[in-house]
Amino acid sequence: MKSTDEHDWKLDSIDAVIFDMDGVLVDSEPIYFDIERASFAHFGAYPDEQEHHSYVGVTLETMWQRVLDKHQLNFTLEQVLAYHKDNVMKIMRNHTQLKPMPHLEAWLDWLADKQVPVAVASSSPKELIDLIMEKTGLGRYFNVKVSGEEVAHGKPAPDIFLHAAKLLGIKPSACLVIEDSRNGVKAAKSAEMRCIGYNNPGSGSQDLSLADLQITGYEQLWAQRNSLPIGSQSLRTGEPSALVSAPSSL
Repeated sequence: MKSTDEHDWKLDSIDAVIFDMDGVLVDSEPIYFDIERASFAHFGAYPDEQEHHSYVGVTLETMWQRVLDKHQLNFTLEQVLAYHKDNVMKIMRNHTQLKPMPHLEAWLDWLADKQVPVAVASSSPKELIDLIMEKTGLGRYFNVKVSGEEVAHGKPAPDIFLHAAKLLGIKPSACLVIEDSRNGVKAAKSAEMRCIGYNNPGSGSQDLSLADLQITGYEQLWAQRNSLPIGSQSLRTGEPSALVSAPSSL
């Protein structure tokens, strides 16, 4: 692990943790890459790997508008979104390999024991967030779930993380974000939040250099959990909408 400024980012209390979903809670990005490649080809677009990886973390609307423009496709945004969203939901409903990231649940249990509120803030549609939360069993941890559909501007704009912080009742500066994409890390830092970059090979080639800390697995966070300034709630601005109640062991 490395930090750009470990002393500085650990100096103030962390009172809430906001998680991206895909590539952070569940290793779903490789599945999406396959679905997206099939959808791109269906409409006659063949983005190279670099272009495709640049779409990680953005909303489907943003991704498809860029694809339509760049590849000069003669389809409406509504047409491609309807086709693609139907494919995604169909495949994910039937997927049998969706499971939480290794060691994630121990980390979530620890946060719950410390009564630290947590949220999911994902660019994915709300319907897909709910489906993955149900299929992986992670839904019990997260009473606050925010979709990119709920904010005016998707990642790398800070809107989704600022909205999640508002729902939690926590100042942005007291929130920690865990993200696996360049767009997500930029959004977190634009929101003036601290950010851990999750280096997930399944998420493609992502530049996470703006993150305060980079990890390759939750066992690394677990090993240093007692050195993190988590749980003192010194910067809370109001009562969170719902504190998470979760079992201390699975």
